[in-house]
Amino acid sequence: MGLDDKIKNAAEKVTGQGKEKVGDATGDEQLKAEGQGDQAKGSLKQAGENVKDALR
Repeated sequence: MGLDDKIKNAAEKVTGQGKEKVGDATGDEQLKAEGQGDQAKGSLKQAGENVKDALR
């Protein structure tokens, strides 16, 4: 996995955490859920890249 992929996945997770916290603080359930989804997407992408690396 390239360094740029690692950075993008980490950034997606951090962005998701921020959205979730803002959504929680403001009572915006949609933003909170979007943040949780972004975090999950970043984690899944990271896991997929780890599998590809393991098969090499």
